[in-house]
Amino acid sequence: MEIKKFNVGDVLEMKKTHPCGEKRMKVLRIGSDIRMVCVKCGRDITVSREKIEKNIKVVISGE
Repeated sequence: MEIKKFNVGDVLEMKKTHPCGEKRMKVLRIGSDIRMVCVKCGRDITVSREKIEKNIKVVISGE
């Protein structure tokens, strides 16, 4: 499996949608767990790095 590189502030497009219907999440914190916020509804979630790396479709650079 390819390890995808991303940084704080990057937007990740996921394979599965969030319950609000959005696929893009903005990275807030990186560690063994990744803290992200949904771009559409603003919901803050923390998920293990392993699950996130399997679910990333595209990494969009942050501003």
